Amino acid sequence: MRIAMIGTGYVGLVSGACFSELGGTTICVDKDADKIARLSQGEIPIFEPGLDDLVQKNVQAGRLSFSLDLQSAVAGADAVFIAVGTPSRRGDGYADLSYVFGAAEELARGLDGYTVVVTKSTVPVGTGREVERIIRKARPDADFDVASNPEFLREGSAIGDFMRPDRVVIGTESERAREILRRLYRPLYLIETPIVMTTLETAELTKYAANAFLATKITFINEMADLCERVGADVHDVARGIGLDGRIGKKFLHPGPGYGGSCFPKDTLALVRTAQDAGSPVRIVETVVEINDRRKKQMAERIIAACGGSVAGRTIAVLGVTFKPNTDDMRDSPSLDILPALQAAGATVRAYDPEGMSEAKRLLSGIHWCQDASDALTGADAMALLTEWNEFRALDLSRVRRLMRGNVIVDLRNVYSPNDMAAAGFEYSSIGRPGRRPAAVEVDQ
Repeated sequence: MRIAMIGTGYVGLVSGACFSELGGTTICVDKDADKIARLSQGEIPIFEPGLDDLVQKNVQAGRLSFSLDLQSAVAGADAVFIAVGTPSRRGDGYADLSYVFGAAEELARGLDGYTVVVTKSTVPVGTGREVERIIRKARPDADFDVASNPEFLREGSAIGDFMRPDRVVIGTESERAREILRRLYRPLYLIETPIVMTTLETAELTKYAANAFLATKITFINEMADLCERVGADVHDVARGIGLDGRIGKKFLHPGPGYGGSCFPKDTLALVRTAQDAGSPVRIVETVVEINDRRKKQMAERIIAACGGSVAGRTIAVLGVTFKPNTDDMRDSPSLDILPALQAAGATVRAYDPEGMSEAKRLLSGIHWCQDASDALTGADAMALLTEWNEFRALDLSRVRRLMRGNVIVDLRNVYSPNDMAAAGFEYSSIGRPGRRPAAVEVDQ
């Protein structure tokens, strides 16, 4: 099958490469000439484990290519996917659909023969109908149907999520469109992937509902963590105790500094606005948004409190600045709130991240960026762990103690054992767990 993928961002590039791996012939289109040139030369603009090899393999096989020419890519395609960005609109939180509607208008001019136009971007309810109206107005003679096929890709494990998904959701009232998309996803159907066929509106809302529910689980366990600290309970035991209930499930019950990334912040806000406009407000999601925004700011206060109430004139080593490990994505990362707050309180911040520093340098000023974790820790009065990259999980604690000037560690991801930290002589603070006083440890300077 011939596929045109409009947009070579995270969703478009991963989906295009994976469709090619499933046997389709895919052209990924973008207006960014520099990005297309880099992709054509084998340079991947994002960090996603396994993506570079997958792209290279399918380019060499002739199943995957990149182009600036949208109309040429669309001509003769069985399915055209719109996978452009839908960021929060500045000022009101609504999803900015200008890229989606612009792509719809432009692709209309290239339609040639029956085509399924599929919105893969995360879009509010009603967007598919508007895409259909735009195309119909531009090309009354075109033979096409519109479908919604939301993505459920997690950054850091996106290829596995695409190739072995929990489900595939397809929204359309057209049997012709259903048949095209069934054929496209047939390799996944053969491994018994559930295919949910529904309406346009239902598919669009399903994506928002899924992300809002997951964001709610994260926010719930974060609030339970705060309560655990007040009453002397352990949030990890609480999470395990409730997560073993099949009705609840154990995923997304890990306490931390709040959710970030390309999806949850903008999608929860967009759902709130959609619900308000429909006269059916989602109060739970409104509260989730409010609590998460507040939590990121509270994390800086937690670090300051662990340092005795002041970080003025002190050096803080920060390990990890991306919103999660195995990605270079900085969008709505808690670090964007935490690091400036520490600087405003008078601290010098030395930071290291395995993949995110290039993007972080554009977003954060006045940070001393370091070559590795040891470099960041050298001479630090305190260390704050913000992102749980694997390389931070097995630090040599005795060496860390020798490198640091102080002994305060604030672990916002609960990577370390309170007992081990106390035994190594650290004043250790984590999320939702009882702490222990450090043992007397002699440190060789």
